Amino acid sequence: MKLTLPDNSSRELPKGSSGYDLAKDIGPGLAKSAVAMTINGVQKDLCDVIENDASVSIITIDSNNGIEIMRHTLTAQVLARAIKNLYPNSKLAIGPTIEDGFYYDVESDEVISSDDLIKIEDEMRRIIKTKSAITKKLVSKSEALKIFKSKKESYKEIIINESDQTDSFQLYFQDDENFVDLCRGPHLPSLSFIGAFKLTKVAGAYWKGDSKNSMLTRIYGTAFNNDKDLQNHLDNIEEALKRDHRKIGKEMNLFHFQDEAPGMVFWHPNGWTIYRNLRNFVRDKLQSNGYIEVNTPQVIDRKLWEASGHWDKYRENMFITEIDEEHANEKRINALKPMNCPGHVQIYNQGIKSYKDLPLKYAEFGLCHRYEPSGTMHGLMRVRAFTQDDGHIFCTEDQIESETKLFIDFLSEIYADLGFTKFDIKLSTRPEMRVGSDKTWDKAEEALESAINNLGHPYRIDHGDGAFYGPKLDFVLTDAIGREWQCGTFQLDFNLAERLDAQYVGEDGKKHFPVMIHRAVLGSFERFIGILIENYAGKLPLWLAPIQIMIAPIISDANDYADTVKKEFVNNGFRVEIDKRNEKISYKVREHSLSKIPYILALGKKEIADNTVNVRKIGSKDTNTMKIKDFLNELKKELKESNKC
Repeated sequence: MKLTLPDNSSRELPKGSSGYDLAKDIGPGLAKSAVAMTINGVQKDLCDVIENDASVSIITIDSNNGIEIMRHTLTAQVLARAIKNLYPNSKLAIGPTIEDGFYYDVESDEVISSDDLIKIEDEMRRIIKTKSAITKKLVSKSEALKIFKSKKESYKEIIINESDQTDSFQLYFQDDENFVDLCRGPHLPSLSFIGAFKLTKVAGAYWKGDSKNSMLTRIYGTAFNNDKDLQNHLDNIEEALKRDHRKIGKEMNLFHFQDEAPGMVFWHPNGWTIYRNLRNFVRDKLQSNGYIEVNTPQVIDRKLWEASGHWDKYRENMFITEIDEEHANEKRINALKPMNCPGHVQIYNQGIKSYKDLPLKYAEFGLCHRYEPSGTMHGLMRVRAFTQDDGHIFCTEDQIESETKLFIDFLSEIYADLGFTKFDIKLSTRPEMRVGSDKTWDKAEEALESAINNLGHPYRIDHGDGAFYGPKLDFVLTDAIGREWQCGTFQLDFNLAERLDAQYVGEDGKKHFPVMIHRAVLGSFERFIGILIENYAGKLPLWLAPIQIMIAPIISDANDYADTVKKEFVNNGFRVEIDKRNEKISYKVREHSLSKIPYILALGKKEIADNTVNVRKIGSKDTNTMKIKDFLNELKKELKESNKC
């Protein structure tokens, strides 16, 4: 049996050899650190048999895949067993891995709270100390049902009954076989490979995410190979909590949400100031890069959504409205737009277009509505109503590469101005649910991959994650504490123009369908503002800060002078407020520092006499007394250096 390794070398092993046999054949060091394998790209347990010639790679515990498998084992074999030991009448539901961690959903007669996490961790450590081997059995559907029915694990029975499988259900045991769980695997060969872990929180979760089903207890945790990596992660979590945009948004009085409009933002004056400044910044960039700003309706008849393909592919995420049209016998069904692209095609279709008109670039700050389940909404990061910095480029196939380059340069400039110097590119290919023929998709994917290759930008491929109408490039930002955020997108579409009969007259005098590029830099304004708040921990750059200067008189006799100082700065375009409350200056400084105001100017008798201001910059305990003109020049210089004045 010939096995091809990742370096294209090969090994000859007897048919029926396991992954562990292959690891030993390569070397004792690899066998010691091996925890699983992939066969033709599919992850398998190390004990699984390799039946035929195949491409095989060994997964080690120190790899990303190895850590993922360790977390999976920790939740399915350790956390689940600890819960059953401590709460014998509990019922196990599901226990998947998530980014940097894992969780398990359980039903328990006893209330499990965050106070119980230490007790559960102690039981997990006791289990891990046994270093039990983990074994797997493949059983039939009837046998799997019999096992879990005897254990009164009703959720496992549901999972098995709903499966299309008839055999090869994977059951995982530990040494004594008293504990068993149903799992897709793979798992570690033994508990001895488990590193450092921490249970982080307890939450409620509906079975299958449906509010009509039972409420379960969800126990979250995280795990890494060693204590150092675990502590670094926990420190990052603590820092992220400090930077939570919802907490800072309240401190800065930026926005709020309420039950009467779930997932929709009530912008306060301070938050709307940030929004407007960001929009004006992007608008200036768009105009200087050849985009034409347009605006399209919020409510559009379902006929257009059917023609575009959105009704079939996106219907469940759309808000539907019904209108009794005058003198009509039936209701007219409309939808709030979840995206702007069909509307932009309607503008394109007004009048005849020539190849000389292309590329034609439309941009819109388009308000969109998408239904998100209530359990998935998260402050500004995931909402039901949001504004996109949306744009569509109508071009020829020959212009794809040049437009790709122009967009990446455009995006890079905006990100750098906003303080993000690093981003990664992901190329996403055709999903299962899509419109268009395979031939059209082949053409689109080859064109986009060729463009990104010719530009020399590094990227990774995410198979099956493209838009339903075409492949795309996604741009992933890294923030100040190392978190990644997918924001910008560049989607190549060979389908929509034809579906909506958008054409141009080519150089040959014949009609052709343009290529349509869907693109955004920030994505959702709401989400991007949330990212900005967390990236800067609320201490936004001067040009974005809603209140740039707070004037704080130390004595009431300084109030008139404060008015004079404010007028000077307002006349120079700055956003200034005065705090004339009868409070101590230390109280005012603390309060306005919490509000993340960049500069606080204290005014007392000395400042009045010398025509100066006492300047305190956010984040500094030091103050500096300056002439008004000198401080004004410093502010102008700060704005100029940030290219926002």
